[in-house]
Amino acid sequence: MTGKFVRVRCKKCRNEQVIFQKAATRVSCLVCGETLAEPKGGKAEIKAKVLEILK
Repeated sequence: MTGKFVRVRCKKCRNEQVIFQKAATRVSCLVCGETLAEPKGGKAEIKAKVLEILK
């Protein structure tokens, strides 16, 4: 697997969530529904604050 998982914080409700760096579908916050990442043909465009990159 070449992608990594990242811990992000939602800008709207401040919920922390782990998402895949190369997400193939739109990723929404589980609490408020805000878009956290959108696919862009490779690495996803992450729209939330990245807290850490997980190994």
